[in-house]
Formats: sequence, structure tokens, C-alpha cells
Amino acid sequence: MSILKRNQYLRSIELKREEIEDFSKYPFFLPAIINLKNLEFHPKVTFIVGENGSGKSTILEAIAVNYGFNPEGGTKNFNFSSRDTHSDLGHYIKLVKGLRKPKDGFFFRAESFYNFATNVEDLEKEDPGLLQSYGGRSLHGQSHGESFFSVFMNRFLGNGLYILDEPEAALSPSRQMSMISRIHELVEKDSQFIIATHSPIIMAYPDAIIYEIKDDIRQVQYQETENYIITKSFLNKTNAMIEVLIDQNMK
Repeated sequence: MSILKRNQYLRSIELKREEIEDFSKYPFFLPAIINLKNLEFHPKVTFIVGENGSGKSTILEAIAVNYGFNPEGGTKNFNFSSRDTHSDLGHYIKLVKGLRKPKDGFFFRAESFYNFATNVEDLEKEDPGLLQSYGGRSLHGQSHGESFFSVFMNRFLGNGLYILDEPEAALSPSRQMSMISRIHELVEKDSQFIIATHSPIIMAYPDAIIYEIKDDIRQVQYQETENYIITKSFLNKTNAMIEVLIDQNMK
């Protein structure tokens, strides 16, 4: 095993299949999980991609919860909960960690970001100065995209494990490109990312592996992903694609 592999913060996960009583129950029947044994992570960036409902966010949530992060996002110090909806998958995976522990960490969830931002403001009232860690401005006082990027730019410090669930949700294409630069800056500061995304821009980051979920979960090349293929086809043949989509809707 290489030194780089041993030193990464999270090397892999293993599904404790022998402890699962019924694979017909949620979330164990999901394509990403039903045939899963183990999943190895890249020392720098790992992408998990797939259609809505395929299970990529469920896997990320399980990793984050098992690692000690709040299910709705934030650092390990956050413990707010607006609604207990996370799955039981975290109880059935084993994390295989490297020799080093991260000095920083964050679980970013686009779907619960509003609740996270509210909790930051509540904590600021109890502990004035906390907001400086997020750029010094209220996250609710910015546009959705600006507040996302403010967290990425100000709260992510390096030497960290960052688990991101659909970080592109509020970002423009240009901001998504800026996100690639920010990921690289943090990778150069000994950070590791595990990212679930639909964005063919963000997943273009080169020093990474991509797992795509269809009937199962498997490693693919960037140009093989459905996100890349569909986006490229649409941009290259926009008028023809629009006509097909409109014609289908008229039938």
C-alpha cells in the first residue's frame, strides 16, 4: 500500500452485509447499496454520481453520520435537527480510516443548508464572532449561491475531510468552475473530498475517481458518465434536442 493511500483520512467503506436482515427494505434495496461490498476512495477527490433517487446522497449521509458529523450538515460541533429523516445505513457501514486524522472537516448538504444557516445565526447570538468563520456576513443575508460559496471559501480551512452533497445546487456555471479552483486549493493543503454531484463541470476535476450508480455502482471515466454524455449531446445539438423534447410533450 502506498504512503499516500495510508495517509489519506478515509480509505474506504465496507458494507456489513451480514448484519442486514432484509435487503427489500429502504435504503438497502437501492441500486447503490444492494450489491455493495466495499468502496475505495481517492486520496484527493471521489465523486459519486447518478440519477435522482439512486442512493448517492444516502451513501454520503451514512459516511458523514458514521464519521461523527451532524446528519443535516456542518462540522462535528453542530447538533441541530429540524427533522429526523436520515436512514439507518450509517449503522451498517464500516469506515476504513488512514493513519492521519483531519484537522478540519465539514458535511455540506444542499437540501438542509437553510436550516444550517439558521443554526449558525442562532449560535452567533450565543457566541459572538462565530460568523467570522463564514465570511463575517449573515448567510441568510446573501443569495443562495453566494452563501454556499462563502462557506466553501471561508469555513473550509485545509487539512480537512469535506463531504459535499450536491454543492452545485445553487451555483451558476461560472461559480461551479470557481469551485474546481477552490477544491484544488484545498487538495494542495492536504484535504480530501467525497462529493455527490450532478454537475458535469465540477466532476471534471482531473485528480479524482468517479463512481456512477445505475444498476449497481462502478468506477467510470469522466467521458463515460451519463451527465457528461447528455450535456454534451444537448449543447452540440440544442435545436434538435429541443424539438424532440417539445414533440414528446405534445403527444
